[in-house]
Amino acid sequence: MRNIWTIAAREFKLYFSSPAAYLVATMLLVVMGIIFYTNVVGSILNQFPPNTQVVLGPLVTLLLFATPAITMRLLAEEQRQGTLELLLTAPVRDYELIVGKWLGGFLFMLSILALTWLYPIFLNQIVDPGIDQGILVSGYLGVILFMGSLVAIGVAVSSLFSNQIAVFFTTLGVFLVLWLISLPTQAMGATGGELLRYLDFSEHFYSTFYQGVIDLSDIIYFLSLTALALFLGTMSLESRRWR
Repeated sequence: MRNIWTIAAREFKLYFSSPAAYLVATMLLVVMGIIFYTNVVGSILNQFPPNTQVVLGPLVTLLLFATPAITMRLLAEEQRQGTLELLLTAPVRDYELIVGKWLGGFLFMLSILALTWLYPIFLNQIVDPGIDQGILVSGYLGVILFMGSLVAIGVAVSSLFSNQIAVFFTTLGVFLVLWLISLPTQAMGATGGELLRYLDFSEHFYSTFYQGVIDLSDIIYFLSLTALALFLGTMSLESRRWR
């Protein structure tokens, strides 16, 4: 556990010395602010009180595109610089390296997510008698679980390449597949359609957390996906020892 925290702390600090991380965080918050302003103004003009969902919906979509840029360097940069071999010979287990990298990236993403609380706080001030706190709590819980899965997948993909651009596009491709995988369910049979819907990211967020419902099966889905991605990343590192 000590090794995991040491690696996580190192990665977390490195993000604050990376211009790319600041750029991604700034772009996410700026785009989020523009969408938030547009949605709030549109709701007021149409005489509908804006709710927490004007924050949660765009936030989840933006995370799909921001997370690959945050995770692409975690292991790919180590491979490019040749420092990964040194880490593999150090007294650090493969799973500790993977989990430490994941935790560092996850904590940085949590820092960005904490800044987005400014939007629901502002929203709560302009809506009378205030926004639904239940949807806010369940929604952000869903976002945190969703984000943990995204970072874990990003770490796993980053262990496969030494080129950060390749990692970015491969990670984004995996995210989009998991986000849109249930679209062809109309052409599938009942069994195939149910399987695709279960694998779909959006089915486990918009149907429950987004509506103010906390479902144990969705929590298990995101935790299982995170664990699976970290396991695959660990297996990828272990395979390097035999090359």
